[in-house]
Amino acid sequence: MFATLKWRVGMIITLLVLCGFALLPKEGPDGERIPPLNLGLDLQGGMHLALEIDDSDDTLAGDVVDDAIERTLTTIRNRIDEFGVREPQIQRAGNRIIVELAGIQDRDRARAIVERTAFMEFKIVTDGAALIQALPRMDRAVVNEIGEENLQRTPITTDVDLTQILEGAAAVDSQQATPVDTVGAPETAAPDSAAAIVPGPDSAQAADTVDSPVTGAELRPLTALLSQGQIAGEFFVAEQDVPTVERYLALESVQALVPREVALHWGVEQFAAGGTSYRPLYVLDSEPLLTGEFLQDAGPANRDPTFNRPIVPFETTRRGARLFERGTSRHVNDNMAIVLDGRVQSYAVIRSTLSRRAQIELAPGASFQEAQDLALVLRAGALPMPIRIVEERSVGPSLGADSIRQGRMAFIIGVIAVVVVMIGYYHLSGVLAVTAMTGYVVFVLGGLAGLDATLTLPGIAGLILSVGMAVDANVLIFERIREELDAGKTPRTAVEAGFANALSAIVDANLTTLITGIILFQFGTGPVRGFAVTLCIGILASFFSAIYVTRTLFMIYLNRRGASESVSI
Repeated sequence: MFATLKWRVGMIITLLVLCGFALLPKEGPDGERIPPLNLGLDLQGGMHLALEIDDSDDTLAGDVVDDAIERTLTTIRNRIDEFGVREPQIQRAGNRIIVELAGIQDRDRARAIVERTAFMEFKIVTDGAALIQALPRMDRAVVNEIGEENLQRTPITTDVDLTQILEGAAAVDSQQATPVDTVGAPETAAPDSAAAIVPGPDSAQAADTVDSPVTGAELRPLTALLSQGQIAGEFFVAEQDVPTVERYLALESVQALVPREVALHWGVEQFAAGGTSYRPLYVLDSEPLLTGEFLQDAGPANRDPTFNRPIVPFETTRRGARLFERGTSRHVNDNMAIVLDGRVQSYAVIRSTLSRRAQIELAPGASFQEAQDLALVLRAGALPMPIRIVEERSVGPSLGADSIRQGRMAFIIGVIAVVVVMIGYYHLSGVLAVTAMTGYVVFVLGGLAGLDATLTLPGIAGLILSVGMAVDANVLIFERIREELDAGKTPRTAVEAGFANALSAIVDANLTTLITGIILFQFGTGPVRGFAVTLCIGILASFFSAIYVTRTLFMIYLNRRGASESVSI
């Protein structure tokens, strides 16, 4: 008996020490002290996002949407994990994806990382001749679609030479206008990937591509807004005219006239010249040399030692390396653009064949954090389809502090009420139950901390509810002990019989509640899951406390009292 009691006490002390160790504050990677319990969105503030697949045209079938949602869920989860948010809640709710980021500081950055499609393509910059030849027909389509009366008041009209229209940026300083972003293998790359692409745009090269002037007694609403860029296939548009050009190019009749072999992409870089801000428009091959799906790794971001610009190294898969090598070998001395989410991030000249490793140099003015975020989304993968935020809520930390204060007050009041009732009704046995309940609280909090579970406001409610359930088990045991004592049994026999006879009722009550908690966790979302986690851990802890800890305390109590003394119950 003594050996059994000693083993029981040792086990309880060991569990208490382990739970106490789990409740010690942790040290973060930057030396900051991290609380042992992860607080949910409603307790420490943060942001809540509800996302949907952007199927505005309603063209996707149900199985396609379902697959896209699952892939999007995985991609967003990978991105958030890379972003470093502690205990994010990312889950599917029907056709929506719910993202809850507790304690987030830079909400705009987190939103941008979640929304970014991050679909990367490597495309060859064409000479632009196909678009130039199509411009007269596109101009006529704009006039027919919009109407001459709705165009600019002073449109450029008859007998206009295209080379004159496209020479507006000729005076732009070459250092300002030339994108010097570099795509190439880092210095530490393997020999098979040592080929590099270095910047080499030449405005004279672009001038040779304008084959012949376009003339005609007609309006030129689209052509008039284009200026020749620094390389063939690049055009400059004044920033104030960008919405107009986008509106023209979005017309169905104009889209039908865009040559099939080319694709038009805006650049991300803006530059100023002569007091005017310009944005580049590129004419690229419609078929990419390589897409981001063949990326194997990207980053970490660093800086180019020559120009001190942020760069993102990347590595392709073996199949991607073969495609990249085959494609670039056919386009040596051509310009290649890096297109991210439909925008040209940078471009440069292919000096020799590229293989598996290369790097992306961001546009001038880009921050190092932008390079880190780009590497992050490239590593996590591209979203299969664009998404849109349909609901966004922000929770301030002050509201969370109020919830913690009120939850703490409710817990204290509930515990005090339970202690008073138990001791007042069951006397010394009630004291033993309260002692076991103290251990129960340590077990629950230690379990939450050890499992890295997130404590939410409904979780606090579940914790308080499980306290009542822990006391309920003790009530069943004590009442059975009273019945056995009334039947004339000795105190030791009555205690043994009371625990044995109450066990089935306690197991049934706890098991049914545990099953309910598991169902809530499996099918619930957000606060419901937080409630379910705390409830399930509390049920297990209450069962252990009532059956094991309380019985151990009774064994100690019975060993220290005389054989003729009655049990205070």
